[in-house]
Amino acid sequence: MTHPAFRFGPALLFCPADRPDRFAKALDRADAVILDLEDAVAGDAKHAARVALLSTPLDPERVIVRVNPASTPEFADDLAALLETEYRTVMLAKCEGTADLVDLADLEVIALCETARGVLAANEIAALPNVSALMWGAEDLVASLGGSSSRFADGRYRDVARHARSQVCLAAGAHDIAAIDTVHLEIGDLDGLRAEAEDAVAVGFAATACIHPGQIEVVRESYRPDAARLEWARAVLDAAEGQGGVFAFRGGMVDAPVLRQAASLIRRAGG
Repeated sequence: MTHPAFRFGPALLFCPADRPDRFAKALDRADAVILDLEDAVAGDAKHAARVALLSTPLDPERVIVRVNPASTPEFADDLAALLETEYRTVMLAKCEGTADLVDLADLEVIALCETARGVLAANEIAALPNVSALMWGAEDLVASLGGSSSRFADGRYRDVARHARSQVCLAAGAHDIAAIDTVHLEIGDLDGLRAEAEDAVAVGFAATACIHPGQIEVVRESYRPDAARLEWARAVLDAAEGQGGVFAFRGGMVDAPVLRQAASLIRRAGG
């Protein structure tokens, strides 16, 4: 099954859709902008946000529009506004199953699995042919469980959040689509953001979402392979030419999974 190619990242920046004065600046700073019609916009500003979406066009190849959940009254209005624009990549908030995507069949979808139901349905959602990526969210997930905190006092995610993150990543990988890591809410905690972004890229996430422009460069640096690692990747792929199977390289064993990891590093560096 062929899914749309995920072309965004690694640093995606949320921007409230009722703040058109920020649209161009957000797009200039980030690799792609997520114009948010959901949580970033108060209920009485939803209409103004849709108007701004229509009246402030950006490059559609670098824009994702987050719409309200399919179960809400706002969803139909969001979709109607979206279809009047050139934007064709939609992030569906609080996606809880394949039925939520029925009205989005002609659009590229990034499904946001951020409730208990959504996380458990991630594999089925990822199988739909118009889904290009899955993203997870910690705070809505914990709220859907009746909890009050996704992290321990030291900043580490609680086990249920880590499980959800892993499940979404695995579901995306199983269907050869992208996985997007969730936002780091502590804007000033750049060290914590860096640690999470480095972990994300190490296990296969394609991008990390940001809530502030100051987070962008940290994410980009984390996803960018360092020079030594990139040199190793190119060298080991060169050494693999003519090899029939497992071989030794610089004191280590190299097999097919190692070569795939090397190729992934080179893709992240732009070839």
